[in-house]
Amino acid sequence: MYQQLALPNGVRLLLEEVPGARSAALGFFIGVGSRHEAPRENGAAHFIEHMLFKGTRRRSAGQLARDMDAIGGQFNAYTTKEHTCFYGRTLDRHLDRGLDILADMLFHSRFDQSDVELERGVILEEIDMYEDTPEDLVAERLAAAVYRGSPLARPILGRQSTLSAMTGEWLCQWQREHYHAGVTVAALAGSFSAAQVDALRDLLAGLPSGPAPKKLRPALYRPAVTVRKKAIEQNHLILAFPSPSYLDPRRRQLLLLNALLGGGCSSRLFQELRERRGLCYTSYSYIADHVDTGALGIYVAVGREQEGAALEVVRQLVQELADHGPTQEEVDRVREQAKAGLLMSSESVQARMSHLGSSALLYGQVEEEGDILAQYDAVTREQLRDLAGELFHMEAASLSAVGRVDPSAGYAAWLGR
Repeated sequence: MYQQLALPNGVRLLLEEVPGARSAALGFFIGVGSRHEAPRENGAAHFIEHMLFKGTRRRSAGQLARDMDAIGGQFNAYTTKEHTCFYGRTLDRHLDRGLDILADMLFHSRFDQSDVELERGVILEEIDMYEDTPEDLVAERLAAAVYRGSPLARPILGRQSTLSAMTGEWLCQWQREHYHAGVTVAALAGSFSAAQVDALRDLLAGLPSGPAPKKLRPALYRPAVTVRKKAIEQNHLILAFPSPSYLDPRRRQLLLLNALLGGGCSSRLFQELRERRGLCYTSYSYIADHVDTGALGIYVAVGREQEGAALEVVRQLVQELADHGPTQEEVDRVREQAKAGLLMSSESVQARMSHLGSSALLYGQVEEEGDILAQYDAVTREQLRDLAGELFHMEAASLSAVGRVDPSAGYAAWLGR
C-alpha cells in the first residue's frame, strides 16, 4: 500500500514501504520532455539530463561518480517525449547520502560552459550511434513521418543545428523555467525512515510553484511511408497502425493484443515468421503511446530477398486478428504472462518506485496491484477481436524502411495507396 502526500507548492510525493527490503529507490519525475520544446529548443530536455551529471556547486563530475560508487549506489536518468526522470537506488543505510547526491544534481548543477562543450560532443556521438543502429533509426524515422509538423516528430536527442546554439547559461535558464513544483513527482520505495521522509518533503517544499503547465498541442497520427537507403546487410522495416493513447481505458486490452501479436517466442509473429517459415531472426511488435495518440508498430529485420514474403505474412497475421480475433488459449496465455510480469516486478523496489512516479505523473493516479490484475482478468477474447478490427486497417497503416530498400512509391503501392 502506498501513501501520497500533496505538498502546498504542488509537488506530489509517493511513498511505499517494502517489508524485508534492505534498499531504497528514489526517483524525481519531471513532466518535461522533448514534446515540450519549441523547434529551436529541440534536445534541451535531454541535454539538461546529461548536464546534471557534470558537476554541481559542491561536487565535480568526478566527485559525483566517486560519491555514488562509495555507497554502492546505482544512479541514472532518462528523457522521453513526455517526461524526464532522475533516479537512484542505495542500501537503506546510505539513503541519506543518496538523497543528498540526487538533490545536489537536480537543484544545484553548475552548467559550466566547458562541461557543456564536452557534453555536446558526447550527445552528437550518441546521435551518430543512433544513425548507425538501424533498429533505432527506422523507429525514429517512423515517428518523424506519422507525426510530421508536431513536436512528437522531433528526436529526443535534438539535432546538431539546435544543440550548437545551447550554452550553459541558456540551459540553466531553461531548467529554471521548466523544472518546478507543478510538474514534479517524487517517489520513494523500499526501506526508509520517517526522518528521511521529512528530509525529502522539506527539500521538495522549497521548490518554486511555477506557472501552470502549458496545454500541449494535440498530435495527430497520419499514415506515411518513409525510406532511408543504407548499405547494410538486412532491411529493417516497421509496419505501424494508429492505436489508443496511454489514457485510453482499453490500455490493458492493447497490451494483451500486442503481446499475442509480437510480444515473445509464442507470439504469432515469432512463430510464423521465424519458426515456421525461417524468414528472419528478429521480429516483434511494440506500443509507442502518448497522452493524446499512439501507434502499434511491427518490426522485422530481413534480407532483401525475403522482404516481400515477410511483409505479406505480417499483413496476413494482422488481417486474421482483425477478422477473427485471437483464440481463447492465446488470451489466457498472454493474460498470465502479463500478470506474472506485474507480480514479479513488484519484488523490485526500483520497479515499485518507477510505477509510483510514472503513474502519478502520466496518469494522474496510481493503480493498486490488485486493480491492475482485475483489469487483466476482465479482458475478453471478444474485446481483443473488436480492438484488432478497429486498429488493423491497411489504409491507416504506415511503413518505415531502412537498408537496401525500394523507393517509397513501391511500399505505398503495397499498402494500397
